Amino acid sequence: MVNSHKQTVEHPLTEYINRLLTGQALLKDSPDNVLEVVGILKSYGVVLDAYSNNLIYIAEHQFLVFFPFFKYFNGEFSVNKLFRHWWHDRINFEYAEYCMKSMMWHGGGGLDSYLDTPEFIENAKVVIHTKFKNNPLVLGLNQLFPDFLTEQLRVSAYYSGLGQFWRVMADIFLSLSDLYDQGKIQTIPDVVNHIKAGLVKDALRPITYSVKIQDTVYDLIPKSVGLTFLADTAIPYVEAIFFRGTPFLGTVSYNAQAYQISPDQARFQYGALYADPLPIGGAGIPPTLLMQDMRHYLPEYLHEVYRQSLRGEDDLRVQICMSFQKSMFCVTSAAILGLMPYPVNTEDLSEQKANLVYLENWMERFKTSRLLEVNQ
Repeated sequence: MVNSHKQTVEHPLTEYINRLLTGQALLKDSPDNVLEVVGILKSYGVVLDAYSNNLIYIAEHQFLVFFPFFKYFNGEFSVNKLFRHWWHDRINFEYAEYCMKSMMWHGGGGLDSYLDTPEFIENAKVVIHTKFKNNPLVLGLNQLFPDFLTEQLRVSAYYSGLGQFWRVMADIFLSLSDLYDQGKIQTIPDVVNHIKAGLVKDALRPITYSVKIQDTVYDLIPKSVGLTFLADTAIPYVEAIFFRGTPFLGTVSYNAQAYQISPDQARFQYGALYADPLPIGGAGIPPTLLMQDMRHYLPEYLHEVYRQSLRGEDDLRVQICMSFQKSMFCVTSAAILGLMPYPVNTEDLSEQKANLVYLENWMERFKTSRLLEVNQ
């Protein structure tokens, strides 16, 4: 019955709908693609591990600090690390903050909704008054601008939420690499199924946020709120970073009269699935920081592929970005399959139709993405 439906599909991206309906992925299966995707996700997993640890450190130890000069040191400051920081011999945690700010700006999901509730505002007031109980200047400032410090705690909550999300993803990607090294991951569908299984396994993992002041712990997002990994961090992250993103400075005009940027956030198409890899490596393009981080942790088998390319290592960041984009289509495939309303192999006609409509809606969003380019 599934086959009869596939014959009637008339969407421009029919091929990709059929791939998903037959257990394939948005990225075509080939040994080269498997090597690229697994290799780049190994590097990305190492970087995400560092990003996650730092975001959670900032959320828990740098909240309501007005000038957090040493927030990237994870509480382990030294003069040697300071010089390495100035020399940029370090992980570029600024990119993690860029993603956090993009995610917060686009909103969506239960985390975004909860941060505007009276419950969160009340919890925030308790934390603010406890932290600054001996600081009349700050308390006076809080009286004049009652939303200022509360908004800082909302930002801290996003630091924590994204850090918790990336903690799960880092573990998924690193375990993927381990299985590949053991010969247990051999195809792109294997990659997608591994990622999907990881997303499903932690789908209901609680997202919470607490801070400690002296010896007392205060819940800003208690477990009782019911925020979970998949619905409240993973899906909003995919929407904000994979699809919408933010316009890169220097590539489009921010002049309102130029009409180069849509005033409607929902129509933004600047995310990882749409980005042109060529600007990557240029100053002022945020993903350049991520590519720079990943180049330090490339497995040798992938690094050798880049060395054998036409330009060798001269355009290494661009090559990394192209591999990374392929990997993100695999992650997106896992998310699409994991959220499909009914099983792919359903025999019920109404359920098949619902799945088809669901996939067609996704394909509408891929029309202007780089889906065709990554499959060339």
